[in-house]
Amino acid sequence: MGIFNRTVNKAAISPQPTKAAAAGSGYVGQNAGANSIGQYYNYVEGTARNRAMSVPTISRARDLMASVIGCMNLKMYTEMWNGEEMEKMPLAPRTWLRRIDPSVPNNFLLAWLFDDLFFYGRCFLYKTSFTADGYPASFTRLPAAMIQTLDQAGPVWFAPSKQIVFNGAELDPANVVQFLSPIQGIVYMSEQSIATAIKLEAARYRNSSSAIPAGILRQTGGEPLSAQELADLAAAFNAARETNQTAALNEFVTYTETLTSPDKMLLIDSAEFQAMEMARLCNIPPYLAGISVGSYSYQSSAESRMDLWTFGVRAYADCIAGTLSMNSVLPNGTYVEFDVEQYLTGEYSMGEDRDTQTEITERVELPS
Repeated sequence: MGIFNRTVNKAAISPQPTKAAAAGSGYVGQNAGANSIGQYYNYVEGTARNRAMSVPTISRARDLMASVIGCMNLKMYTEMWNGEEMEKMPLAPRTWLRRIDPSVPNNFLLAWLFDDLFFYGRCFLYKTSFTADGYPASFTRLPAAMIQTLDQAGPVWFAPSKQIVFNGAELDPANVVQFLSPIQGIVYMSEQSIATAIKLEAARYRNSSSAIPAGILRQTGGEPLSAQELADLAAAFNAARETNQTAALNEFVTYTETLTSPDKMLLIDSAEFQAMEMARLCNIPPYLAGISVGSYSYQSSAESRMDLWTFGVRAYADCIAGTLSMNSVLPNGTYVEFDVEQYLTGEYSMGEDRDTQTEITERVELPS
């Protein structure tokens, strides 16, 4: 049985890159979209995504889950039958596993792959070079907001597209790794809920822009004002309120304050409800976004990490790892997975750094 416990450390080491991705090899269409790759001044993340990120709860949920995806390392393995079940056998990583895109660290790239999955339900990597065995050696990310698929309109994606357009020009789908999320992108799921949250925040901003409570201007004498004159009077009064603490009215006009407390003016209850709705939309436990949830509580940071992983991150992590394990990326029978154990235990350092930190911790003496 010893053979099943032996670590395989040679089979997956990839040869050095020998050629760049061919512009149109094996592809009958045009590959003009490849000319726009790397022209970062043209890159955009999309208006819908940026509007959603203006909602604090969505921004918090995105950042929490992106930090988890970004902090975890990728590792390779194969599977062997040990007589009872399939057993995972570690493999030496291919050259790109620690640096998928040579120009940026994995922490950055993986977080933005998740960002596209979270908002749009899919993300894309373009193969920029290949090894001698024909497998990709490096990649670069293509923003999902700049991708159109002529054979799928969305917002639900059924399979990898065979007609990809990037920045208005066609791409060879054989050179594109397409990640399809099991969860629909949030900019398509609840457009009205996101719009409501944005309008609510705008209303709170308006109500907080003046120290004088909202009220009614009433004409009590003199010649009746026309509708336009009343509108001009109200506009002038509002302008004065925004820049002064003292307003002046003549003997024929009175100002009556509404009986509204500051918490009602800032719509606190509505904001709490909408924050809860956004937490539901993002699939994270509400308490992780600082939302009061009554009697629900957790005892430790380890449990909160487990909740975030289980309810929010895992589906996206499995999508990324599963796609990178496909035969268009890795040889058949080899797989990629995230080192989730390191995240759940709170161990973020690696290799010699972790051993050094442990040694230093053991040598520290507490003051008497």
